Amino acid sequence: MAGYNPNRSADWNYGGKKWRLSRSKIELFIECPRCFYLNNKLGTSRPRGPAFTINIAVDTLFKKEFDVYRIKKIPHPLMREYRIDAVPFKHKDLNTWRNNFEGLQFKHISTDFTVSGAIDDVWQNPEGELIVVDYKATSKKGTIASLSDSSWEEQYKRQIGVYQWLLKHNGFSVHKTGYFVYANASTDKEMFDGKLEFEVTLVPCEGDTDWIEPILHDIKECLERESVPPSGERCEFCPYREAAGKKLQKIQLARKSFKVEGDTKRETLGPKRALKKSMSQKKQKGEPVQGESSDIKTATLF
Repeated sequence: MAGYNPNRSADWNYGGKKWRLSRSKIELFIECPRCFYLNNKLGTSRPRGPAFTINIAVDTLFKKEFDVYRIKKIPHPLMREYRIDAVPFKHKDLNTWRNNFEGLQFKHISTDFTVSGAIDDVWQNPEGELIVVDYKATSKKGTIASLSDSSWEEQYKRQIGVYQWLLKHNGFSVHKTGYFVYANASTDKEMFDGKLEFEVTLVPCEGDTDWIEPILHDIKECLERESVPPSGERCEFCPYREAAGKKLQKIQLARKSFKVEGDTKRETLGPKRALKKSMSQKKQKGEPVQGESSDIKTATLF
């Protein structure tokens, strides 16, 4: 894949000055400790797939839209529709919190990790509690009304939990319920006509942060070990690497075996037979043979 670097700079690996434990890295550890170790300890990440550019476009437009109501300090119509008593939260560092390379950060003392997460949006209710909000874009049949309508339910719950945990450790009061603003593209139209139509819904999610502290210590233990950890049960990358590695190794061993066998045969021919064989091969190719003229049909070996 163009642009893929399998040997990342050590600065971006565990122990390097630029390394951070992001929310997505925590999720990778849960999915597959081996891939996490290869990425963060050894500096070889999984190849990236294509960018979800339409999702990114929807995310960008949502941010612009909610920022309009943030400046006005009034609820967005979607918040009114779902009777959410809150307004978009205004903070000087919001753009930093949204940045994938910075995000909302907290220094976890017992592991010495800088934990980070790029948050889409934050709302605030009259009690001063912050509400974590994340934007999602997809296209599926029916209305998305709950997380059970998504195959990513558990991952999304953990996502909200990490953001809530980060806000709490930055000194904010956080509401237990977060929300996903879902944009679901319709395919029921007769024609595309150069536009997509989305149904926008608000999906609640009860945050859980109790799992985070133990998982941080598990990650610390993983990164400090010298041996490679086991792969995750549902990881598709590890079986691929193993199968591909075995097949490539088999080909390489076969080539080495063929070369050794050829060298052995040449050694056991003896000087006279080896020379005779060499001359015969040159004749077949039409090459001149030393010690033989066009009138001589048989070469004298010695």
